[in-house]
Amino acid sequence: MKKLFITILLLAFCSYSCKKLDLNPLSSPGSSNFYSNQNELELAVNDLYRLDFWTPVKESTGAWEEFFSDNCFYRGGSGGNPVIAGSLSSSDGNVQTFYQNCYKAIARANTFLENKNKAASNTPAAIMTRLEAEMRLIRAFQYTKLITHFGDVPLILKTQTIEEASNVGKTTKADIYNFLKSEYDFAVQNLPQSYGAAVKRLTKGAALGLKARTALYMSDWETARTASLAVMELTGAGAYTLNNSYSTLFQKAGEQSTEIILSIPRDQTQKVSSVPDDILTRNAGGFGATMPTRELVDAFECTDGKPINESSLYNPLNPFANRDPRLAATVVPFNTYWLGYNYTPHPDSTQVWSSKLGRKVNNNDTRSVAPFASFTGFVFKKGIEQSWSDAHVEDNDAIIIRYAEILITYAEAKVELGQADATVLDALNKVRARAYGVPVTQLASYPAVTTTDLTELKKIVRRERRVEFAFEGLRYMDLIRWKLAEKALTKPVIGLPDPANQNRAKWPFPGVTPIDADGIADYSGFGSDVKILFTRNFDKSKQYVWPLPAVEVRLNPKLTQNPNY
Repeated sequence: MKKLFITILLLAFCSYSCKKLDLNPLSSPGSSNFYSNQNELELAVNDLYRLDFWTPVKESTGAWEEFFSDNCFYRGGSGGNPVIAGSLSSSDGNVQTFYQNCYKAIARANTFLENKNKAASNTPAAIMTRLEAEMRLIRAFQYTKLITHFGDVPLILKTQTIEEASNVGKTTKADIYNFLKSEYDFAVQNLPQSYGAAVKRLTKGAALGLKARTALYMSDWETARTASLAVMELTGAGAYTLNNSYSTLFQKAGEQSTEIILSIPRDQTQKVSSVPDDILTRNAGGFGATMPTRELVDAFECTDGKPINESSLYNPLNPFANRDPRLAATVVPFNTYWLGYNYTPHPDSTQVWSSKLGRKVNNNDTRSVAPFASFTGFVFKKGIEQSWSDAHVEDNDAIIIRYAEILITYAEAKVELGQADATVLDALNKVRARAYGVPVTQLASYPAVTTTDLTELKKIVRRERRVEFAFEGLRYMDLIRWKLAEKALTKPVIGLPDPANQNRAKWPFPGVTPIDADGIADYSGFGSDVKILFTRNFDKSKQYVWPLPAVEVRLNPKLTQNPNY
């Protein structure tokens, strides 16, 4: 895997043409000689706009937690990862990094809050309040990540000595959540709705959106409904709308879209970028190692609004035909041009035409030519640009939360509250209509949701979240909070048979996939027409929370390990 290069984000406010946060790499401030003026306060806040404090990104490109779900598989080493292998332990390095990064950000926020008044004499009060709101929002989001992954954790709201840090017990998840609601509310009340000039900083909408997500994860449906509705009702500068094009939203052309509520800038010229080789096709110079699963592909409905196992439009021999347009925007359809080459994993397509080179080339995207081409046969398209292949650099901004999530959060909360009404249908249909590129009012031009049956709406909402946010890192926590991980993450990862064993008459897939009421696919009936790539395992007795890092438990006798780890 290639190393992800991310530099420290300490910024000069509103530089870089006032379009993005400045990405100048500086050193982190120390409390003894800092916080004495507005510039130093801003630098301290801006330091926490680093990507690793918001969403860990896998070194091989992509939203880290997507690899813990049934949407994505990474071919590397023995395959899989400790989460889907059921072998997650307290000594896991990723667990320790996640936990420590959260508390690192919390410690810096606490230091800022305790020292900010050193600058009170030379910093406008409004600026002081706004920066405090940013810091409290950042700290709150760290605790959201902690309680959703680890459950009960220490609630630390002031700087601590080593002795104090080694003698702090857990606070219950419920109590921390109650505290977080007040912190999110403070940010809502004290952050601007917009900064103008496309400055990317935390806003009122971001505070409301993160509060809504936290409430959703806590099954606090009323709060999730209220917070998401508040975002939907924003008007004027800083109000949000869906981007006209689904696919463009995730490219550099979409970085200033009014759909984006919060994103973290990445820019090659500022050396804040990553090497995307694992996600690029082999023909385009990558490894094809980060793969969509067949389960993800099968989750997209047909154009009649029905799942593939219920629709007469679905043909397993032509799986991209008559499908939700978001499928072709997320996964590269077979026999289409992608990054300068015709993409087809068919075992007999040993050569393909390169529109980039103007000639035929060996087809390294079929396993009959390159044994380590995509094992599932699929490669990701969402958010990937030609420049990634040309320069072998990925520097698109990382989207943390966007307006479509607000609409679907509102719909889910209302459904869980038993409030199936026209506003629910409108929220879902806005997202669906955008996928088809038509106005929401043209109900005959896309598979509009019309039912108010709560059971059916629940299925629709869950399927909509999966396909709308594929490869954005939300699927894993959805499986956890819906208690579906014990079902989805015990199914094997399947791929295409080895070329010598592939029945050409059944290519690419031998039949219609059975999909149950929870949207979970079952490939057990296809026998040797599929190949098991990895056997997932999920222990429901412990894995709905992660283990606390062993080093933290050893250093703190009051920090009890989570059950069964």
